Amino acid sequence: MESEPKRKPTSREIAAHFRAEIAAGTYSPGAKLPGAKGHAQKLGVAVMTVQTAYSQLNTEGLTEGVPGSGTYVRDPAAGKQGPREAAQSVIDLQADVARMSTELAGLVERVKQLEDVVNSIRETPGT
Repeated sequence: MESEPKRKPTSREIAAHFRAEIAAGTYSPGAKLPGAKGHAQKLGVAVMTVQTAYSQLNTEGLTEGVPGSGTYVRDPAAGKQGPREAAQSVIDLQADVARMSTELAGLVERVKQLEDVVNSIRETPGT
C-alpha cells in the first residue's frame, strides 16, 4: 500500500517555523538563516516560497536580507525589542486572534438564537 505524498509547506508555514525558532533562541541575533535555494530543495518547494517566507519575517522586523550574502536575524538597536521578543509577540498576537475568533463565533451563534426567539414572539398571535 502506497503512502500519500507529504504535503509541501506554504510560505506562511515556513515563516511560522522560523518565527518559532527565533522566539525559542535557536537563531540568535546575527545568525544566518539557511539559503533560500538550498532550503527550498530540502523542503521540496519553489525558491520563491522560501523567499516569500523570508520577506514576511523581514516585514515583521525579525530578519534583514543582505544582498549576495543571505538573510540574517536582526540585531536590535539599543533599547529596541529584539527578534526573539518580536517573534514571541507575533506568536502571542496570533493566539489572541484565534481566541477572539472563537469567541466571536460563539457570539454570532448567540445572536442567531436571540433572533429566533424574537421572530417566534413576533409570529405568536396576540402579541
